[in-house]
Amino acid sequence: MSIQPMQEAATLKSKKAPYRPLTQSEIEKIAPTRDERLFLVLSIFIGVLSGLLVVSFRIAIEWIKILTLGSAPHAGQVRLLLVPALAGLFVAALVQLFFPAARGSGVNQTKAALYIYNGYISFKTVIGKFVTSALAIGCGHSLGPEDPSLQIGAGVASMVARRLNLSRQRLRLFAPIGAAAGLAAAFNAPISAILFVIEEVIGQWSAAVLGSIVLSAISSVVVARWFWGSEPIFRIPTITLRDPRELIAYAVLGVVGGFAALVFSKSLGYLRPRLRALPHWTHYCQSGIAGLLVGSIGYFGFAQVMGPGYEVMDQAMHGQFAWKLLLALALLKILATTLSFSSGTPGGMFAPTLFIGAMLGASVGSFEKLFFPHLTGTVGAYALVGMGVLFAGFLRAPLTSVFMVLEVSGNYSIIVPVILANMIAYLMSRALQPVPIFEVFTHQDGLELPSMEEAREESELHLEDALHPVNVPIIKGHQTISDAAQIASAAQASAFLISLWDGSWYSMTTQDLTSACAMSTSDTPIDSTLPAERTPILFPDMPLDSTFHHFPRWPVLPVLNRASKGTLEGIVTQDDVLHCYRQH
Repeated sequence: MSIQPMQEAATLKSKKAPYRPLTQSEIEKIAPTRDERLFLVLSIFIGVLSGLLVVSFRIAIEWIKILTLGSAPHAGQVRLLLVPALAGLFVAALVQLFFPAARGSGVNQTKAALYIYNGYISFKTVIGKFVTSALAIGCGHSLGPEDPSLQIGAGVASMVARRLNLSRQRLRLFAPIGAAAGLAAAFNAPISAILFVIEEVIGQWSAAVLGSIVLSAISSVVVARWFWGSEPIFRIPTITLRDPRELIAYAVLGVVGGFAALVFSKSLGYLRPRLRALPHWTHYCQSGIAGLLVGSIGYFGFAQVMGPGYEVMDQAMHGQFAWKLLLALALLKILATTLSFSSGTPGGMFAPTLFIGAMLGASVGSFEKLFFPHLTGTVGAYALVGMGVLFAGFLRAPLTSVFMVLEVSGNYSIIVPVILANMIAYLMSRALQPVPIFEVFTHQDGLELPSMEEAREESELHLEDALHPVNVPIIKGHQTISDAAQIASAAQASAFLISLWDGSWYSMTTQDLTSACAMSTSDTPIDSTLPAERTPILFPDMPLDSTFHHFPRWPVLPVLNRASKGTLEGIVTQDDVLHCYRQH
């Protein structure tokens, strides 16, 4: 067959087509969708709205605390017994009768909304979380406002997305965007909120999602700082590590934090399912009994463990407690939080975790000052590092734990001790408690949500893992079709590679070669018969799963060297890839 008709066709294709206006359907295909145009703008709006709600939430907690427990609750006050117990009974009734989805901290509920319910969080749940958590925390239950703020923000984002009739995919993405906004406003720390949502809620991200999360977090923090100011929550002097032995003390703190995280996790993992398994009528009084027990701890001399305890953390950082009292407060806070949270009282784990860590850190710092006065570390520095240590060990968010300490203190001179102690606590916690606490709660609730820690630890396979030397014929692009047919026939190969003059490669099957022979003369160069679509360019470091969609078109994939254009490293086939996955 003459190749003249083919050349004429190619010439006609290469000529520039005359201009014609695009049709409406073509414009709709290439223009940004309505969802895409609204996405970033809505992220800012959600951030502002979440910030206002979180500010209102925190103000409600403070007002309830002042009205019920007073501005300075102390041991011996009868209301320390009555207020948490009565509030617990009232909150339990609200949860059981009206707001069942408000139970828990809010982190797992947000993940469930994302992975199970397509991002749906009802506005009723937002109201319930706001009211019940504010009542419980304000009345002295040992819980924090950060996790509920995360769910409140996610609920606001879900409501806005539904009102605008956005697509299901966009609806799912708005839940983590709102979660980051709520957590950022509660912490007054946008970087920590962004990292936590990425580490524990969505697990992976794209540029578009990250941009929206950043915009929402920054918007909510701007709103929060307009009310509270831009100063960090805690202030300690800049530290200087003049003596390397100081790092030994921080390492000891990491070990202590790892064991404390284990005790805390085991306590919650043991008590929570047992209380949930009790008869349904007991759920109406479990929060009340927990409130009475927590109030008893306060009544008999340790009122510091009631509520979030940020003022107590600040006092510990400035060395106002002896190290033995600090240890007692840490242990009693573990007990109080276990009682409050396991009873189903709505509230978060962040603030109690920071409290316990701060008490442990301050106790190590106070002990050091007492017995090793020549070391230069301050109690405040140890308390701050302790906060990050327990956050890393208990909540298992190592990156968030580091940046959280830096943001809440505004002190970047503490970075080396923070990283050292946090990593020790995190590794110890992983060794002693293989399942993270949020995943423990997930299994107790009968859900199957993705484990972000397992996803981070999975070793991704790359092309180099399935790569093997070239064992198929290689044909030069300038060789004729007949030569190619002879080479393929002699090698008895079902596929072969074609090396082109520009350093690129093409994969062809013998069936494709047969078709080319039927359409062209035997002396036609094989590269002139190749279609415009070329074999994809692949490199050894690319993910192995990126090859699957290529195999229906190209049964043999050449893998090239990045440093030397056109140089083959080897080839992979579909069987090679599947065999590699079976072995791993």
